Amino acid sequence: KSAAGNTMLGGRFFNSCLSFSSVTSVCEKKINDFDGLNLAVIDTPGLFDTDKSNKEIMEEIAKGICLAAPGPHVFLIVLQPTRFTTEEERSLRIIQKIFGNEAANYTMILFTHGDELKRENITIGNMLLRHRPLKHFISQCSIFQTFEDKYHVFDNTVEDPAQVRGLVQKINRMVKENGGRFYTNEMFEEAQRAKQEEAERLIRENPEIDPEDAKRQAERDNSFMRVALGAAAAGAATGAGVGAAIGVLGGPIGVAVGAGIGVNLGAIVGAAAAVQKMGCSTQ
Repeated sequence: KSAAGNTMLGGRFFNSCLSFSSVTSVCEKKINDFDGLNLAVIDTPGLFDTDKSNKEIMEEIAKGICLAAPGPHVFLIVLQPTRFTTEEERSLRIIQKIFGNEAANYTMILFTHGDELKRENITIGNMLLRHRPLKHFISQCSIFQTFEDKYHVFDNTVEDPAQVRGLVQKINRMVKENGGRFYTNEMFEEAQRAKQEEAERLIRENPEIDPEDAKRQAERDNSFMRVALGAAAAGAATGAGVGAAIGVLGGPIGVAVGAGIGVNLGAIVGAAAAVQKMGCSTQ
């Protein structure tokens, strides 16, 4: 995943190495210019990194939501074409559990290690013909009806902006098909409001602060994050689990952040529990 992010941004922005385990341990957001576009990429830990507790998973999901708010243009599921596990097959359902069913319309598959296919002298199309589970998985993603538009292939061994340009063009067309807007929901909107309020507070209390620095600080520390982390910590402290903590804190959550956020944090907790229940590891 991190290597794909580096390819998209045109440099070494994320730590990356060849491994079957997740290199990324925390959510990171990096931004760079590409063809005049301000391209922002959020690298997240693997969905099935079971070295993490429910609390840690919930923290990273909440952090990713804040970094992406008011909403992403695309959810990229990064896969290797020659390796598709049962756990990876469930990743779309996890995305829908966290972000809602409509998130599937904004989801695209990004295959890395396209050079392996070249070495074996096989096209991605021919490979998918022989791999029905993977083909079915791809068919559930994206609003596009044309199958080939639902995925893209990167060769991470070459620095060719044309492959990034092709991906960006597909994403732009997908956004257009989705009504010309990025994906959002009440959870992203709550996170965005929390970020804006925190940035305004920082600027008000520190007139010398650079507005961009205030925005970056607000992405990492705001009322949305504090409530999510507090609920996670409460569950860990009592040994009751994060789901029970949300049940106990449902009232204060609603008061602190907004009437809808308790329900939305419940979705985060449910996703964290689902990831842990699968009990598996992938990149």
